[in-house]
Amino acid sequence: MAMTDGPRGVADRRGARRDGWVWCALAAVLFGAATPATKLVVDRVGSVALAGLLYLGAAAAVAPFAISQPRRASTGRQRSLLLLAVGLGGGLAPVLLVLALDRTPAGTVALLLNLELVATAVIARVFLQEQVGRRAGLGIVIVVIGGVILAGTSSAGIATGTLLVVATCVCWGIDNAITASLDNYTPAQITLAKGLVAGSVNLVLGRALHDAPAWRFALAALAIGALGYGVSITMWITGARLIGAARGQAIFALAPFVGAVLAWPINGDRLSTTTMTAFVVSLIGVLVVATAHHRHPHAHGVLEHVHPIDPSDDHHRPEAIAVLAGNGHRHLPLTHDHEHLPDIHHRHVH
Repeated sequence: MAMTDGPRGVADRRGARRDGWVWCALAAVLFGAATPATKLVVDRVGSVALAGLLYLGAAAAVAPFAISQPRRASTGRQRSLLLLAVGLGGGLAPVLLVLALDRTPAGTVALLLNLELVATAVIARVFLQEQVGRRAGLGIVIVVIGGVILAGTSSAGIATGTLLVVATCVCWGIDNAITASLDNYTPAQITLAKGLVAGSVNLVLGRALHDAPAWRFALAALAIGALGYGVSITMWITGARLIGAARGQAIFALAPFVGAVLAWPINGDRLSTTTMTAFVVSLIGVLVVATAHHRHPHAHGVLEHVHPIDPSDDHHRPEAIAVLAGNGHRHLPLTHDHEHLPDIHHRHVH
């Protein structure tokens, strides 16, 4: 089946892309604010226990939404991928991050987290065949340069923290690429699974290593996790499904800038010339990625999945799908030409 774009279809896709950018930008603001806030309690709670509390707070924030949403059938492969995302993104990554915060100023850590964009883009391209393109690739390189500028003048202690942040970004990059493609789970359900499993494991380990923190610090960690992780992760997954993991991470790369700015009044970490230079370079890279465009004739094969059906979208027109049950549907073969991003309907080979 071949289709041509109408004005309504073009407007709908632009609206979906705009929504995707907005969701990811809001996620960036919340997560960026969480970094300096976490710095305030890490010494009082312990790194491993803090990681557990952050993710349990995330689970508590999304639990009412995840429980009320219908469960969808999933394959063994999807469950395995979700487990991998939970283990790396929810279990290992937050421990590495709080260990880095023990050794490195919060503002520096916040900016180094821009390397998550690089990790996400590379993993999404290699393993998910997500199109990146020359312009987006150039923007990613510019972000790397910003990270090099920031880390190049670091002391030995900060260098160790830098390596820990890089490892954190790799874990989250794998997590991002996986969760953006798991369309049989809702964003809230993914966040709940990640929060419960990773939070519980890390909290038990943390209690074995340290005494229980004071209630006021534990509650503060839960609150930070609820907003900076729970709401933020759910927003990011929602946006990334509309614009792709790499581009979703490009806008999310604004989070370190939010964290660096807030680290000054909250943690007393002044913005150095090097930090400001890295900020400007990285921001240019983010803008280059965000303004990349991609269009060509492409063919959709048969695809079955579950998500809300939007009849105004060309991919969900009555002649393009067969509704199975509820929001479950089968996409029929379709060939057309329009500007698109690597969302859940556009993971074709280039």
